[in-house]
Amino acid sequence: MPIPHPDGRYAITTTYSVPDDAWYLELDEVAGQRTLVLAIVPDEDPGREPTVCFTSGDGHRDVPYAVMRWFMDQVAEDIRTSRSWMELRPETVGVIHGLRQEHLGVLADEDVPPVLAGLRARVPAADLADVMLHAFGRGPDGRIL
Repeated sequence: MPIPHPDGRYAITTTYSVPDDAWYLELDEVAGQRTLVLAIVPDEDPGREPTVCFTSGDGHRDVPYAVMRWFMDQVAEDIRTSRSWMELRPETVGVIHGLRQEHLGVLADEDVPPVLAGLRARVPAADLADVMLHAFGRGPDGRIL
């Protein structure tokens, strides 16, 4: 469902591309049914940075400053929510990335005890909550958050 800008002339459409492991946020001109700006926010690979692309094609398009700020604020929030784990210590980021790749972000209840035991052996106790949250959406006790 698109998020409309308060003036009604623009909207943001958000989709997820599984093959790209990335969120796509499009700033659309509603009346012209065209995408003006595309932001790509990878959420699985810490080595890939978010990018912003401007569409080409049918000539010059003016985008009001307030609309562009609104769009970029939405992109910044998406980056914050989907990539916040990438700002942790590099060692922790490596562990989370490995777990997300190995388990695809899903951890069955019966797999929690052995995974937690393995993590306790290789991750500092202070990092355990972050690892469990960002790798599986679970607390350090294994409960789903």
